[in-house]
Amino acid sequence: MFKGSYVALVTPMLSDGSVDYPSLQNLVEMHIEKGTHGIVAVGTTGESATLPTPEHIEVVKRIVDYASGAIPIIAGNGANSTEEAIILSEGTKDLGIAGFLSVVPYYNKPQPRGIVAHFNAIASATDLPVLLYNVPSRTVTDMGTATVAEIAKHPNVVGLKDATGDMSRLKEAREILDKDFLILSGDDSTGCEFMCLGGDGVISVTANIVPDKMAKMCEAALSGDYTSARKIDAPLQDLHEQLFIESNPVIPKWALYKMGLLNSPELRLPMVTPELNSQKVIQERLIELKLV
Repeated sequence: MFKGSYVALVTPMLSDGSVDYPSLQNLVEMHIEKGTHGIVAVGTTGESATLPTPEHIEVVKRIVDYASGAIPIIAGNGANSTEEAIILSEGTKDLGIAGFLSVVPYYNKPQPRGIVAHFNAIASATDLPVLLYNVPSRTVTDMGTATVAEIAKHPNVVGLKDATGDMSRLKEAREILDKDFLILSGDDSTGCEFMCLGGDGVISVTANIVPDKMAKMCEAALSGDYTSARKIDAPLQDLHEQLFIESNPVIPKWALYKMGLLNSPELRLPMVTPELNSQKVIQERLIELKLV
């Protein structure tokens, strides 16, 4: 479980800011059809930072319902307050999810000992598996490998999503962590190489746009066919980069809207739709990839 291409799913919204549940259902069904191996619900790409707790829980519930057991659903439960993260865990643990993705606390800048205590508290509040999420570009604090190893002693902590893009982190982690500890990339640009060097999968923003290609790339890499994996990934390199020319998920939502998969490209404030130049850049890429 938790290997391959897991999409960091967007949360569709209408122009009035409400969640567009029909579009959400269509996205979930599309990912099942296209071979996505699993879904991360209400993570960073799902705008977890601006969904109130009841709405966060409802979106996770709907995604689980729409998937109907076809693929595993990981619920985002990250927060900069440990108490809030536990509340999110309590609210979603009985919905049929397969586990949690929990980000390093942002803004607070906790010490390593505080990060360990934070994740131990979250992992102890559930019987479900927990994936750690290190993304210092968002959280400021970088969770080093030694800290990961300390947290990994908890039996419910089963893996790490590393979004640093630093290949040396994978080698370092493999040397000191248990061989069964899952290590997934959270950086699409380096995700293929990450897997070819021994990573277990990618929690992918790009999979929102080309789910079939990301699934096939991951399958090739996991089977040891690194030549095929790199061949699939090479034409996607520009897309990987351009989906982040503005803060995620601004561009992915715009792309999905232009592809006819969302009724609206709306985001929750303080996020807004992309600048005209960014719209042009991603439109050209979608045309090149024959997605529009």
